[in-house]
Amino acid sequence: MISHLEFVVLFVFCAGCGGLLGVLSGLVPGLHANNFALLLAAIAPTIPIDPIFLGAAMVTAGVVHSFVDIVPALTVGVPDAAMAIAALPGHRLVLAGRGREALRISAAGSLCAVIFALVLAIPITWLMIRSYPMIRAHLWIVLASIVCILLLTERSVQAAVVALFSFGLSAALGLTTLDVDPSAPLGAGSMLMPLLTGLFGAPVLIDAVNGEGVPPQHGSQILMDRAGFIQTATAGSIAGAIVGYLPGVSAAIASVLALPAVSTDDIDRGFIVVTSGASTANTVFALFALYALGTPRTGVMVAVDHTDVPLNLFLLLPAAVFGACIGFLTVIIVGDRFLEAVGSIDPWLVSVGILGLLVLLSGGFAGIFGVGVFVVSTLVGLIPPRFNVKRVHLMGVLIGPLLFG
Repeated sequence: MISHLEFVVLFVFCAGCGGLLGVLSGLVPGLHANNFALLLAAIAPTIPIDPIFLGAAMVTAGVVHSFVDIVPALTVGVPDAAMAIAALPGHRLVLAGRGREALRISAAGSLCAVIFALVLAIPITWLMIRSYPMIRAHLWIVLASIVCILLLTERSVQAAVVALFSFGLSAALGLTTLDVDPSAPLGAGSMLMPLLTGLFGAPVLIDAVNGEGVPPQHGSQILMDRAGFIQTATAGSIAGAIVGYLPGVSAAIASVLALPAVSTDDIDRGFIVVTSGASTANTVFALFALYALGTPRTGVMVAVDHTDVPLNLFLLLPAAVFGACIGFLTVIIVGDRFLEAVGSIDPWLVSVGILGLLVLLSGGFAGIFGVGVFVVSTLVGLIPPRFNVKRVHLMGVLIGPLLFG
């Protein structure tokens, strides 16, 4: 038995280590907190500490990542799946010299999502527990409806047709590769890494090879009006909270569903707020989904479940709050320096260098087969922007297997 003081010290230490992993996964394009969480789960039997401490590290890493992933999305053009919808609006702000403001808007949106989760977690969880049996019984209708709504958000029939085609291709990729158990150098092999970085990250880098890079940035003051910020942050948080209970429905899709709340007067800033709020809310509410329904909805929660972490919300929620503090400060302090550093490097070197890193990571997490999947996914990911279609339709890679598998 350890004393209360020793317990607190060990808990904070493990949560802090998880926070560092979340910072690393958030800043390195192509990595995700899921990767580290699954690695921790794989080596958990060799770590002689109570699983609750590992759970604190995993939860903290997931929350920190949901804050920090905006940094590479804006600075080097590699969004993870959750931030895909915000990538282009964010780039427009960076090109206008408002990258520092974009980082602060994102951090504030994510922080609001954590506050929202603490205030409304109980009533939303109560509602989802009672509605989940019906949702589960008619899940294909729910998912098909979401796909239809996404198609209706496109501006023309041609765009909707391309969106449906993109959805079909990504769904086919998911159906044929997600269940593959790759032979990979890293123990926590997963096809998600080459699939998602190929669909969402590599195409942006390829398009940026001949770009002009990051221009000088000026001013960090948030110019978005307070009422608009609160409206979009709340909408993103609610959407992210609800989809946190649904299998195959990502924070990127939650962002699209919440877009009607974004004012057309300031749509770029609104996109960033609603996406950041949805991403972080989805991460936090995945913990409540595991607690209430026993079903892990994210890679981090899968790792928590596999490690037999006691689902004690009185211990894991403080880890999430701790992660929010680390994530918020990291975006503000490190994000500005990333903008400056990337702005001083030739964009060709940045794009080609990170593309090489993504190939190495694909091989590390999914072997030679993963590298092939990465290449094919990249080709599919190049389609939507060529027709001015939202990248979010590529989330068919997860929805498709649930609909047709």
